[in-house]
Amino acid sequence: MITLKAIIVDDEEFARSSLFFLLQQNCPLVEIIGIAKSVTEAKEILAHHPINLIFLDIAMPGSNGFELIPDAQKHHAAVIFTTAYDQYALKAIKANALDYLLKPIDIDELKTAVDKVSEHLKRYQHQNESDERMVNLASSLSTKSEIKKLTLPYGQGFKMIDVDDIIYIEADSNYSVVHFADQDKITVSKVLREFEELLPSDQFVRVHKSSIINLNHLKEYNSKNGLQVFLKNGESINISRRRASDFFEKIKLFIKAGSDH
Repeated sequence: MITLKAIIVDDEEFARSSLFFLLQQNCPLVEIIGIAKSVTEAKEILAHHPINLIFLDIAMPGSNGFELIPDAQKHHAAVIFTTAYDQYALKAIKANALDYLLKPIDIDELKTAVDKVSEHLKRYQHQNESDERMVNLASSLSTKSEIKKLTLPYGQGFKMIDVDDIIYIEADSNYSVVHFADQDKITVSKVLREFEELLPSDQFVRVHKSSIINLNHLKEYNSKNGLQVFLKNGESINISRRRASDFFEKIKLFIKAGSDH
């Protein structure tokens, strides 16, 4: 078993002490090496101790938790973000398949996150992928722009993709099949609703309960055999009646945005 040598970084005393207590009571593999109330204090601990796990608050006065990411990468430490709800930050974290805990922290979610980190460290060969996910996260948060890269977990690892390369996504029970411009496709354990939340809403539209399309890959649409869209790869997808008005509204905005550039 791998011992997780961890630090807690949070500016709120109650948050620090409650997380410390939860870890002591429920996560025997975690050894708390230090507790910091700022990024500066956390960097000092990292400089003097071998740390492989950081519980990192995002919003702290005078500093941002993401400023610690380069130090985490340098020390090959996994990061579990702890945060109150922040829509954009959570969107970026989810897009890069990184672990997070919403405050107040749920015990079962804490155990699951710690178990995932433990499994990750056993498969140390994936560390470079984790580093790249951190870089993507830092880039997304610095620009506050729409998500342009996604990290999709599948099999025993992750696939880094540009969202522009997605042609469409189809539902498959509790999974989704992502189809790419190069004819490749992968099945991932995310439902379509999760992709709706992550992908740029001006570029991707859900046309059916089981389909999301990338408007950049739309070739034409017609109602000859029921309303259908035809994609540049030659495939056709039905548009449901209840989603038709939303589709046409998105098309108008998409065309307008294209003409404005």
